[in-house]
Amino acid sequence: MSINNQFVSPSFDRRAVLHSLVGGSMLFPGIVSQLLAADQNNVTKEESPLSPKQPHFPAKAKRVIFIFSNGGVSHMDAFDPKPELFKADGKMLGIGGSLSNQQRKLLKPLWDFRPGGKCGTMVSDLFPFLREQMDDICLIRSMKSDDNEHYQATLAMHTGSFFFSRPSIGSWVSYGLGTVNQDLPSFMVLAQQLPYAGTQVFANDFLPAYHQGVRVIPGVEPIANLRPATPRMEQERELALAASLNQSHFSSRSSQQELAARMQTFETAFHMQTEAPEAFDLSSESAETLELYGLKPGQTDGFGWKCLVARRLAERGVRFIELIDGSSSNNWDQHADMAEHASHAKVIDQPIAGLLQDLKRTGLLEDTLLVWTTEFGRTPGVDGDKGRGHHSACFSSWIAGAGIKTGIAYGKTDELGATVAENQVHVHDFHATILHLLGLDHTRLRFRHGGRDYRLTDVHGRIVSGILA
Repeated sequence: MSINNQFVSPSFDRRAVLHSLVGGSMLFPGIVSQLLAADQNNVTKEESPLSPKQPHFPAKAKRVIFIFSNGGVSHMDAFDPKPELFKADGKMLGIGGSLSNQQRKLLKPLWDFRPGGKCGTMVSDLFPFLREQMDDICLIRSMKSDDNEHYQATLAMHTGSFFFSRPSIGSWVSYGLGTVNQDLPSFMVLAQQLPYAGTQVFANDFLPAYHQGVRVIPGVEPIANLRPATPRMEQERELALAASLNQSHFSSRSSQQELAARMQTFETAFHMQTEAPEAFDLSSESAETLELYGLKPGQTDGFGWKCLVARRLAERGVRFIELIDGSSSNNWDQHADMAEHASHAKVIDQPIAGLLQDLKRTGLLEDTLLVWTTEFGRTPGVDGDKGRGHHSACFSSWIAGAGIKTGIAYGKTDELGATVAENQVHVHDFHATILHLLGLDHTRLRFRHGGRDYRLTDVHGRIVSGILA
């Protein structure tokens, strides 16, 4: 849309114009300063900082769907079978890892393990739907983190930092690659409620503001005020006037990135009014597809809704999509009774398996990374009467899609699931490998802030070559 200076008049008050735009739903909560930004000369979309950028080297993947299960999923109850732990149930033992000096009564898993797919990867009865998709999954059983507290471990899994605010992985990917659809944010987060670490899991921190994740809340109105309150022609005139006034204001303040972000946000928000509602509208999906995700016609919430919307956002060019499973008050943190894992697994098992199948049948899995993880595992020893404690020494995660070996289980833990025994994958290694598959060298993806260069992997990280196809 062209900007015409004939709309500008000295009698217009800039604050009054912006107030008019807010009244017309041009500024959505959570969108301002988070979407696109023009450069210092009010450039076109093609020259925007979020226009597609060339990776450091040819990429296997173009986008990421990142699923995070909040609270600490028990590896030995889900993806890491431990026959010896069944045998040792009730015995007192110092079990190593972060519990090397503690005597704990061992607790056997509550679910049996069975082979999944043709590859035969063992998965417990917690995840019967996912178990059948193991031929397309690379299961990592040797993950390791460095902190046993939810906040720090959740922060690290998203930002690479255990103690300080840093940009999230989605923001880093947006910064490194931009996005192919300038009418939708590059980084979107589907979260009914917030996990441990809150909004920091999708914050841009010191990266430019337009790399922050935009939160989508399942429901009838996933993004507030998305439907316009004024006619389109009127909005176009308001936008043109605002752009001219803003550019005049910006001409003497061209170093202010936040101001540049706010300026382009007006036009992006305008285009989102057409693009975003269609992306969230599942009415065109077939009954077969809805059934795949465990959805009913007309349903606008639930984890199945998140998974199907994630596929729709991926095919519309959104670069990084995160799905949050659980909140800080309702999650996988079962200290009192491990049996509660069953209700949490039932929520996500079929939808995630359906998403994997849907990505594969639509061809999106060929250039999409589907990632599932949690912040840490749980102790082999009992916590309370029937629960397990936090355990960062080892846990399980998995990846599927572009550039990943399929049908394999990588790495091992010891016979009780207390420590990594083979092929450790630290959180920094996990991040470095995801970036590598996107064509980004984690040592070169940097941003200078406060007099030093920062990166997602800090000064650590290695590519886990053993899981690459």
